[in-house]
Amino acid sequence: MSPLQSSDHVIVVGAGLAGWRFVEALRREGYDGALTLIGEEPYAPYDRPPLSKHVLAGKWDVERTLLATPELVEEHQVTLHLGVAVTDLDVAATTVRLRDDSSLSGTHVVIATGAKARLLPYSASDQIHTVRSRDDVLRLNRDLASLQATSPIAIVGGGFIGAEAATSLRARGFSPIVLEAALRPLVNVLGPNVSAWLADLAGAAGIELRNEQQIADVVATDQGLVVLFADGSTLEAGAVIVGAGAVTNDEWLKTSGLTIDNGVVVDENLLATERVGAIGDVARFSWKSTSGTELVRIEHWQVANDHAAHLAHYWMTGESPSALMVPYFWSDQYGKKIQMLGHARPDDTVTRVSGSIDEGKWVALFSRGGTVTGVVALSKPRGLMLSKSLLEEPTSLDEAIARAPWAS
Repeated sequence: MSPLQSSDHVIVVGAGLAGWRFVEALRREGYDGALTLIGEEPYAPYDRPPLSKHVLAGKWDVERTLLATPELVEEHQVTLHLGVAVTDLDVAATTVRLRDDSSLSGTHVVIATGAKARLLPYSASDQIHTVRSRDDVLRLNRDLASLQATSPIAIVGGGFIGAEAATSLRARGFSPIVLEAALRPLVNVLGPNVSAWLADLAGAAGIELRNEQQIADVVATDQGLVVLFADGSTLEAGAVIVGAGAVTNDEWLKTSGLTIDNGVVVDENLLATERVGAIGDVARFSWKSTSGTELVRIEHWQVANDHAAHLAHYWMTGESPSALMVPYFWSDQYGKKIQMLGHARPDDTVTRVSGSIDEGKWVALFSRGGTVTGVVALSKPRGLMLSKSLLEEPTSLDEAIARAPWAS
């Protein structure tokens, strides 16, 4: 592979975190050729995690989430095309077609279109909120401004976004009611044991959590929104928020010839072809870990950063990272911080190695076949980060317990 040259033109499709971090990384690597960033939203790249945490809580103005300030855009010499979606990709010609029927040609294309909130087919869908984009939260805040402070807010889904939204709304005086379809929130992500250890957090924070809720519909009446349950019961709400996960933004690639299977399938260097890469939430990539190599798609903020740096370095040098990538995520909910390293499966064995449920602070290890696959912590950030070494090379559970890095 030939490194990028000054004569090249790199087109980045997607103006979210992954796309912007790639722009920064490519310039940091020394690339001085043409660079174009295309975004469907009319805004320069901004950070999404603060939307459900700080903006919805009323602590931040939405402008504070901006990543690509005018000064940084100028410094990085990147041409922005905002407010226009890409509708097609000609892989052989590395050319993208835009919704306004114009097209842009380059020598390399980065797909960083991320994911979008999963919508549910409710009757009142046009009045239901999601918390994914800047416009989502601005619209939600406008609707909340017309409600009494103690109004009940129904939140469909008790996962990370649902819990964070509930926490932010409770801080503003609203009465969020979290409606979770599963036995417990996060049981399909963190497994039965860890989800059980977290089960009382909502109640301790003064937030009502209802598990195993089967919602038949959400309808609009003269009095407001009503949630209809499969058992015939109802719940009136001042607003309804859906946090039901996300789906990849890859429909525009259906005629591209690329392999699309729960995201854009790429190799260990994040390449779909020699001149087309995919990074962030939209990428389904070959990931090497302490447990071997597998094809995964990981919707984590840190993974998007790591992908951007990896692909930029590879295209500039031809060198792949020697160290294993250790995924990381965090969630601030119900007055606690949940953090995790690795990409453990919910059915992996879990062993709590520090703290206790009663204390509300603990560290636990996931393992599979006797090898550590992840570290999860509740309000123990130092213990978690000290344990990262357990995932940087294969480490047995027995060895991890003997070393106990979380206790340092």
